[in-house]
Amino acid sequence: MAIRYAAGGFGLAVMAFGGFLLVREPEPWRIALWLAVGVLVHDGLIAPLVIAVGALCAAAGLRLRGVPRAALVVAGSLTVIALPPLLRPGGVANASVLPLDYPRNWLLAMAATGVLTAGYAGTRAWARRRRAALRR
Repeated sequence: MAIRYAAGGFGLAVMAFGGFLLVREPEPWRIALWLAVGVLVHDGLIAPLVIAVGALCAAAGLRLRGVPRAALVVAGSLTVIALPPLLRPGGVANASVLPLDYPRNWLLAMAATGVLTAGYAGTRAWARRRRAALRR
């Protein structure tokens, strides 16, 4: 129980420090707005999508319900992290500020997430069939 209190106290201290830094910013409303939008994207889009996919997998009788949900959590997290460069307006005055092709890299990350998810699910299904065949 002492560890929980210590972790809770540490979390409160970090939150207080973050609030202190937020108040010292010249335009704290912009950061607060960004944080609020992040919460709304999570609670309004990512979480319901993950829950719906889990419910559909359960209704379909799939055994690997956690695999697509984990892939959606990873894809959603990568998307939220990639939003600032993806939503930037037009070009920038300094080419070294955002030098990479962020939309292409985001698509590659999404494709890698999909391929790894499919590969993991396929390997698990193959191993299950193999074990069932060996038992016969």
